[in-house]
Amino acid sequence: MPEIILIQISGEDKPGLTSSLTGVLAGYGIDILDIGQSVIHNQLVLGVLIRIPPEAESAPVLKDIMFKGYEQGVNVKFKPIEGDKYMDWVSAQGKPRHIITLVGRKASGTAISKVANIIAENGLNIDMIHRLSGRIPMNGEPAPRHACVEFSVRGVPTDLDLMRASFLTMATEEQVDIALQEDNVFRRNRRLVAFDMDSTLIQTEVIDELAKAAGAGERVSNITESAMRGEIDFKESLRQRLASLKGLDESVMEEIAQRLPITEGAERLISNLKKFGYKTAIISGGFTYFGEKLQQHLGVDYVYANRLEIKNGKLTGEVLGDIVDGPKKAELLRKIAEKEQISLQQAIAVGDGANDLPMLSIAGLGIAFHAKPKVKKDARQSISHFGLDSILYLIGLRDRDTD
Repeated sequence: MPEIILIQISGEDKPGLTSSLTGVLAGYGIDILDIGQSVIHNQLVLGVLIRIPPEAESAPVLKDIMFKGYEQGVNVKFKPIEGDKYMDWVSAQGKPRHIITLVGRKASGTAISKVANIIAENGLNIDMIHRLSGRIPMNGEPAPRHACVEFSVRGVPTDLDLMRASFLTMATEEQVDIALQEDNVFRRNRRLVAFDMDSTLIQTEVIDELAKAAGAGERVSNITESAMRGEIDFKESLRQRLASLKGLDESVMEEIAQRLPITEGAERLISNLKKFGYKTAIISGGFTYFGEKLQQHLGVDYVYANRLEIKNGKLTGEVLGDIVDGPKKAELLRKIAEKEQISLQQAIAVGDGANDLPMLSIAGLGIAFHAKPKVKKDARQSISHFGLDSILYLIGLRDRDTD
């Protein structure tokens, strides 16, 4: 049986180091079964798993590798791998993989330790850890706004729902955001991001602002909160709130549109999504008038929302056409995906209310954004402490990739 040997190399990185070491293997015609390399602060760790055929001898190969390592000023270690252990490793390929993304103000040892502990408790192995956020200067220059670390893990979680719950609890304790995604071809090939509007792309509920102008602000705000928590039917809640707007002058809409507070990170997120060829959509239980204003400002591709009925310059308290509720949002997301000829697994949906859950549940990546407790609990992912642009980390983009 051929010898299988793991070569472990560590030391200061320099141009040509990997080339010179693998050149020795090339000279002997050695097969490389696996190879991995990482560099942290100019310090290299390189692992090469090699197969030495039965007709060859390992001693000359290892001797020349050791000498080349000495010339390059790096440490070299050898570890023989038993045949059955190698076959166990081979048979492990194809096991499920997940990506865990940790976003915080800083990459604290406490947060990383807790994440690693939850991973271990669920029987998963960490294969790789990457920093996606920028490097932190120590000379007084501004630090990156976020710190993000991505874990690549392998195996089947002991209890996936319990694991998600543990991450949610830990995220609240440490004031961080954590996402757990299956690592598959769709995760690396997202093509569409659909946003709720009110309290997601903008930091207000437009219907509450309209109600204030109509003198019914507190009553309508209470109904809105109840609807977003999923306590009352969305369609019925909308009809109740719309009734309070009857007779309101349409000029009020322009006044409100001029002062819409755009959510932190929304502009950066959408400009980068456009840069990388994503399609974007607003799918809202709010109103088309305001969605179209945001579309013009942000460059969003699609807008679907409720169209307010206006007669003689006044709101009638009704909407034209079907009400965009939770099931309708999911239907519209499917419609856009079909038009763009993409799988729903390539879609991302972002929202904060109970009426967003249907579209969050069918998207490949459904994100509860600064959401109500029920929505955070039922959605697969949540962002509760940072802006919308932290979604860039969830799709695997590094700070150096983005504007």
